[in-house]
Order: sequence, then structure tokens, then C-alpha cells
Amino acid sequence: MIAYVTVGADDIARAKRFYSAFLPVLGYELEEGPEGLSYALPVQPGQPPVLPDFYVKPTFDRRLASAGNGSMVAFEARNQKQVRDLHASALSAGGSDEGQPGFRRSYGPHFYVGYLRDPQGNKIALFSSDPNEAGRNG
Repeated sequence: MIAYVTVGADDIARAKRFYSAFLPVLGYELEEGPEGLSYALPVQPGQPPVLPDFYVKPTFDRRLASAGNGSMVAFEARNQKQVRDLHASALSAGGSDEGQPGFRRSYGPHFYVGYLRDPQGNKIALFSSDPNEAGRNG
């Protein structure tokens, strides 16, 4: 099981604006500290943490952060409308479009996804695969 994902950011304020445009809607709570941003799903008393956490931090070696070629972090939305809404919110908050929300031929008939780049260039996907919604073929 993946416990956490970390992406680097040189401008934490810009990263906060971007990620706070959609992660809280997905249930993530933000905690800020001297090491950057920590987004985590709430934990019910007596229950283990809901993983993975998502961290946005300056690089450990203090060099400029860079996006990984071929790496991407995907967040699941409740439905296709939420994918569209969150994609638009993230774009308004400083992200760049890497693929408008919609179906992709190479994925299953209900996989609805929009792609973004955060201000640092990290690739982010917002997706829904609800079989109760209209799919690619109908």
C-alpha cells in the first residue's frame, strides 16, 4: 500500500493555491508547516489513517524542484461533473491543461479523466470511473 506521495515545489504559495483548489473538495485536509504542505484525509477516532497522504515540499537538497518524466499522481473524483469542475478550478488556480476532461480510447468505457500540470510541472490526473454514469459508448 502506498503511504504517501511527495512532489517538489519551489513556490509553496503557488502550490498551495493550486492544490487547495481541488484537494479539500475531495476530502483532504491541509496542514502547513515549515517543511511545506501536508494534505491528508481525516482520521476517525480509533481508526487507522486513510492513505495515501499527499505532500508538497521544497526539495530536500535545496536544488530546484523538477517534475518526473513519466510520473503522475491521480486523484479520484465522485463523478464526471466533479472531474470537470475540479479541472476548471485547478486551471483557475495556476495549473496548466494537459488534457481536457473526457473519455480516452485506451482506457475502459467508464474511465473519465482530465489531466493538468501543477505550477511546478508535476502531472496530475483527476478521474472518475463510476459505472452508473454514461460511458464512452453511450
